[in-house]
Amino acid sequence: MTGLLIPALLLGVSALALGRRVDVYSALLDGGRSGLELVKSILPSLVMLLTAVELLRVSGAADALTRLLAPLSTVLGIPAETLPLLLIRPLSGSAALAVGADLMAAHGPDSPVGRTAAILLGSTETTFYTVSVYFSAAGIRKTRYAVPAALLADLTAFLAASLTARWL
Repeated sequence: MTGLLIPALLLGVSALALGRRVDVYSALLDGGRSGLELVKSILPSLVMLLTAVELLRVSGAADALTRLLAPLSTVLGIPAETLPLLLIRPLSGSAALAVGADLMAAHGPDSPVGRTAAILLGSTETTFYTVSVYFSAAGIRKTRYAVPAALLADLTAFLAASLTARWL
């Protein structure tokens, strides 16, 4: 039954467009043109963001930050093994998923580290990706307080995830 949903939707939209005498082909072309313009406007931000993530990873800066923040994470109750995830998550969702999968493979999904990683992945956002994409699409150049507020929300989520994993 669900296999017929998309064809039925297409048929319904086509019938509605015919009834209203809308030039569907021109509307599709306009939508495609608009989509390409959006891609053109956000592409530079995405390239820079992905480059920064890769540089952070291959330069060893992520490992150095992890070693530097390990004592603080212990005090806050965040497993030190999850620090790479905390550093990567605001930058890249796919890199964070890879780090999370590695953590779960190494420590097990039911371990405190695995549970913390799973909760972190589900409760945080790729802050810089979101800001760069949405602000670029809207033409906003000055982010003002958006990035600090989003990073504070991420930190709160990191702490809550760690606390929740220990509690459960």
